[in-house]
Amino acid sequence: MHVMMNCRLLAVDLDDTLLNSSSGISDRNRKAIRGAAALGVRFLIATGRMFKTSVGYLETLGFEEDCPLINYHGALVKRSRSGQTLLHLPIPNPVAVAVLEEAEKTNYHISVFLDDQIYIREENEQSRYYQSFTGIELQSVGRLSAFIEQNGSCPTKMSIIHWDGTIEAVEESLRANFADQLSILQSRPYFLEITDRLATKGQTLRWYVEQRGIAPEEVIAIGDGPNDIDMLSFAGLGVAVGNARPEVMAVADLVTASNEDDGVAEIIERYILKRR
Repeated sequence: MHVMMNCRLLAVDLDDTLLNSSSGISDRNRKAIRGAAALGVRFLIATGRMFKTSVGYLETLGFEEDCPLINYHGALVKRSRSGQTLLHLPIPNPVAVAVLEEAEKTNYHISVFLDDQIYIREENEQSRYYQSFTGIELQSVGRLSAFIEQNGSCPTKMSIIHWDGTIEAVEESLRANFADQLSILQSRPYFLEITDRLATKGQTLRWYVEQRGIAPEEVIAIGDGPNDIDMLSFAGLGVAVGNARPEVMAVADLVTASNEDDGVAEIIERYILKRR
């Protein structure tokens, strides 16, 4: 169990943590976050999402200042209004090309995230599914390994969607070949997310607080998925929402209510608002 000092920073995941099943923020969560901010506690979104699909939530929460966000599991830290990039840890071009070539051999659906745009080989059932819940236009460019190699691009993130029940085998194969260069994890069933090995929420949160002279003991982090594990382990108080995966609950210092029952607000009310 970590020791919780006076909280100076609150790092919160979006999907299935702060957001409910309708991808909305409840009034109670919004009020609690605003209450913490009024007491001087920094609020930091830490998500696997793209910048452009997460930045709008700061407006929903009433933040008008130029706030940093952690996106792509830690591969990007960028300011909300100015768009200033504070940290970018993309996948090196030769590594990205090698991963894409391996994925193309087995015909997996893979997406490449580059400059906050999504590139795919061609439209298919998986791409339509992805587009249905992100609302993002996907750009078809043909063979992705060739596209990336020709442009010399370094993707911020790559993701694989595979529905036939062998996503664990895909993960194992990629880990065997690229574990020393990449962070590879399942963000949700059938989804494999790939970033540079240094681009994880925990490592980027550590970088962020060190820049600002905030101790780990002064951080509360809240999440639900495997990509939140190292962030929860780093924070003075690592919290899993009630709907979190078992392996996330296992590393958390405590478990709060689910995302549908305002678990984020419950923690803020108990550990920030009541203590002040």
